[in-house]
Order: sequence, then C-alpha cells, then structure tokens
Amino acid sequence: MPQRLSRRRFLSQTAGLGCTLAASPVLTPVTFAAAPWETRLVVIILRGGMDALDVIQPYGDPDYAALRRTLKGGPESGAADLDGFYALHPALMPLRPLWDRAELGFVHAVSTPYRDKRSHFDGQDLLEAGTAGLDGRTDGWLNRLLQTVPGAGPRTAFALGRDDMKLLRGPAGVSNWSPEANLVMSPQAERLAGLVMQEDPLFHTALNEALDLSRAEMGGTRLADQMDEGIDEKMAPMTMPKPQKGRMHRQIAAFAARQLRGDTRVASFSINGWDTHSRQKAGLRAALGRLAETILEVQTGVGPDVWSKTAIVALTEFGRTVRENGTGGTDHGTGGAMVLAGGAIRGGRVQGHWPGLKEADLYARRDLMPTADVRAQVAWILRDVAGLDQTTLENTIFPGVDMGANPKLLR
Repeated sequence: MPQRLSRRRFLSQTAGLGCTLAASPVLTPVTFAAAPWETRLVVIILRGGMDALDVIQPYGDPDYAALRRTLKGGPESGAADLDGFYALHPALMPLRPLWDRAELGFVHAVSTPYRDKRSHFDGQDLLEAGTAGLDGRTDGWLNRLLQTVPGAGPRTAFALGRDDMKLLRGPAGVSNWSPEANLVMSPQAERLAGLVMQEDPLFHTALNEALDLSRAEMGGTRLADQMDEGIDEKMAPMTMPKPQKGRMHRQIAAFAARQLRGDTRVASFSINGWDTHSRQKAGLRAALGRLAETILEVQTGVGPDVWSKTAIVALTEFGRTVRENGTGGTDHGTGGAMVLAGGAIRGGRVQGHWPGLKEADLYARRDLMPTADVRAQVAWILRDVAGLDQTTLENTIFPGVDMGANPKLLR
C-alpha cells in the first residue's frame, strides 16, 4: 500500500529531490507586510574579537607607540590621519570617501558587560542576546525589536550566511539565506510539493516564496564554487568560524542590498577572521579588506536613494590586549570599537570617551578600558531607526541597560 506523503515526510525527503531547505521561508510563516519604517539597518558581527587599537589607531596618545612596537600605527606607518589623534588602518582606505562625506564613523572604547573569561563563544552569546549576563536566554535583541514594532513580517529581516545569527533568534519570523542554499527543484518536484501543501495555505505560500527567492539568485552563484569552502558541521560549535574565502562576503552583501531595496529593513550576517593571536598584520589587513568590500557592495547595491537611509553597524564580542604578544599578534581583551557606515550615519567622527593607555588607565592593566556599554549605543540607533521609546529599549530590547545621553549616531 502506498505510503501517504505528508508535509513532514516531504520536508524530510526533499534532499532526495535535489532540494535544499536552507532558504528557510519554507520553514517560517510568510506573511507580507508593509515595511514598518524607512531606515535600513545592517548589523554585521565581526567574529573573533577585532583589535580596535589597530583599526582606529590612537596615534595621538603618548603611550600608544611604546605598546605597539611592530604593529605600528599612525600616518608615519601608512595609516590615514582622521582628526590629529586617530588614524585609519590602511586596509580601510577604500572607505575614506565615506569618511570625507561623513558617512563613516566609529565609537571607541565600548564593550558589552562581558568581563575576564575571554571566551569568544560566551562573548558572542552576550553580544547577540543583548543581556547583562549569560542567563540562558536564547532570543536575540534584533528579534525582540521585530516583536515590538507593528507591521513586521518575515521578509522584514534577513539572517544571511552560514553562521547562526543568534541576535535574530526568537518568536518573530525572519528569513534566512546563504549563497550555497539555493532551492533547486525539478518541475515535477515543484508540482509534487504544491500538491502536498495545497491544503496548508501557510506552507504553500512559504514554498512559493522560497522558490521565488531561489530563482532570483540562480545564475549568480555556482554551488560547486562554494562546496570547497565547507566547514565540518560537527566541529562548528567547538571552533571559531573560519574566514569566508573568495567572494562569499560580497555575495551576501549584494543579496542584502537587493532585499533592502524592497520591503526588507534589517539584514544581519557575520564577517569572520578577527582572532589575531599571531601575524596580525596580515590577518587584520585581510579581514578589514573584506569589511570594506562588504560595505561598498551594500552601498552600490542599494543605490543612492536607499543608501541615504541606510545604517550599517559592525560589532565585535570584545577587544584585544593593548600590548603585542611575542608572535606579532594580540590576545583577547575587553574594550573594543563599533564601525558605523551609511548615508543615515552621522559620521566623520570617532565618538566615545577615550580612557588613555597608561597602565593605570587600562582594564586589568592589560586591556583598553571600556567607557561605554555598546548596547546603549545600539539602543540609540534602534530608537532612531524604528522609533521605539526609551522605556521599551531599556526594559525589553536590552533589559536593564542604561542608555545614558544620546550620542546622536544617526542623522
């Protein structure tokens, strides 16, 4: 007797039909809704602990040069002077025109409440949860944002790439996409899927959405090109994600830009490769190059009108030690920096209270002292992006955070 093909059975067997389901509108409720606000928000997680002192180099600090003897910074080492105190790492020079137009900015000496244990995984969990401690919470602050605004649907926000974007986890529906996740089905398989799901309007609509999404991306990516970049999935939870090779970061940025031209208002993904314990010169240069290309790809992809309404926020789980180690690198630290870009950003400035680099001014006599909570900075950005009130931001989105004075990071 033929076995009835249920929706669950179809989903479990679609791999045999040449179908991958990582284009997860199939797995999430899809209800189209009007875009809830105009400003586009792109949140990039810089996994590995970016060395803020090498990215935005405080060469004007009298103690800086002695701490960075081989990782020398400042204009004499090829960095671009920004304001007489800070200099921009040479690898970010492609972004200098954005700085000159006040569309690129930084906030220095910020951090989450995470202290002392120096675990990438715990640091990232705290950054993406937006909470004060690791209390087992599994939802993320971007998902809580979506839960509080009217009109948000799954296409309002995209989690992009192969990394798990915990900041978008939660009850609010979001969409997922990765360059290697095309939903490829034969015409016969599409008809079969439609037949199986015809009595379930929710899944039927979701399937069509996933197919439309995949078709739109077909031709721009060869699956075979991506397979050799694969990560051992069993090892992924135990190791830091590897830097993306090739053009994957640009593919993700280009996809994000296409969505942001439409109803999508939030896109989030990771750029890996910031854990620079050794040979930092080469590693950081490569990572910053990917970051610059990503930002410029978004700018080009969204076009001038949407770019004027776009805020890109790049965050990392912690900073690094102010002193070099013996292998040309730096170790896990505390205070870091935010990178901001976009036409909606009030840029051309390095914001934040600079704590100084004398040993007595350092955190634990080894790290840049954090002088602001990165969650408060992001909260002010969310207030201006989505129009949320301060009470909701301090009690719901980032529970317990004190937003303090408005740093006015957006125009």
